[in-house]
Amino acid sequence: MPIHHQAVGRRVVIQFLVPVHVEIEDDHVTCVTVIDETPVHDPTVVEGDTYYLAAAVAAADNGQPWPSWRFGY
Repeated sequence: MPIHHQAVGRRVVIQFLVPVHVEIEDDHVTCVTVIDETPVHDPTVVEGDTYYLAAAVAAADNGQPWPSWRFGY
């Protein structure tokens, strides 16, 4: 009977600069919109194995149309 080993998951957290739109009302930030449609450029590994950086960037930047992310009210 063959023994099947479960594949170990690869988790890599990266960070990179993206454009943001910041709305300020009466000296308070009221809304921040992250425009997440730009290609990944100069990523930095925050957590995980740096060996998987290229694969993580390829997965994050695979051409899918990402929406913008909006925080605030």
